[in-house]
Amino acid sequence: MPKKISELKESLKGEKSIHTDFRESMTYGEYLSLDRILDSQKRLSGHHDEMLFIIIHQVSELWMKLLLHELTAAIEEIGAGDLQPAFKKLARVSKIQSQIIQGWDVLSTMTPAEYLEFRDSLGRASGFQSHQYRLIEFALGYKSDYILKIYEKDADLHSALEQAYRAPGIYDAAIGALAREGFPINPDLLDRDFCRVYDGDPSVAAAWEEVYRDTGRYWELYQLAEKLVDVEDWFQQWRFRHMKTVERIIGFRPGTGGSSGVAYLRNVLDHRFFPDLWDLRTTL
Repeated sequence: MPKKISELKESLKGEKSIHTDFRESMTYGEYLSLDRILDSQKRLSGHHDEMLFIIIHQVSELWMKLLLHELTAAIEEIGAGDLQPAFKKLARVSKIQSQIIQGWDVLSTMTPAEYLEFRDSLGRASGFQSHQYRLIEFALGYKSDYILKIYEKDADLHSALEQAYRAPGIYDAAIGALAREGFPINPDLLDRDFCRVYDGDPSVAAAWEEVYRDTGRYWELYQLAEKLVDVEDWFQQWRFRHMKTVERIIGFRPGTGGSSGVAYLRNVLDHRFFPDLWDLRTTL
């Protein structure tokens, strides 16, 4: 039977080792800087649901910060040939993506009429301008130079984005892993212009097909391929859920940042980050 409240209180009194004096010690709130975090929700309108809108997007940005932390480390590990630790990080990336998707479900409880009550307060601010989202796209290999102009207001941020734009992504690291294993990868791919979006190569496709036909021999590469497919699968679900949430709340209106809104989000769904890994599902 569940304990009564009085019994729970008595049980708590019995926990003699619980610390209650923090005059000389760091508290949980201090460790997490909760005063700054919880004071960062500044509504620009008086509407109740603006709090929901702000918190969902702030939480998404925190998840993206962790996602980038894991993804950046995984790229370095794959590049160094240390695949096993990278697998753990990529599995975590997929779980993070599932959390962001759940956030869209919460935001979709807001109706179009409620959003219109404070939409004008956003001005030109839009999730389209999320620099962390762009860093994730760059790390996955989706590069678009026109996006960089959005961030010219902040020189340091623009520089960081430009550096990520020119850097190899996770699939470039994976192709390098195939080459180290002895597969005859097109040498032009190993020192290519990483600003260009990768759209497939016969030598890479052939290598992955051999990996999938002999998984026992190439077990680590096979695991790497499946982890990458997991990440892309979740990312596309994230994109789709974003699109449907936007459509549910604003329909086909343009976004506050000037994009076409749903039409733009629908177009990017057609892009594949790791085309060889999807094509081999048909060719195997």
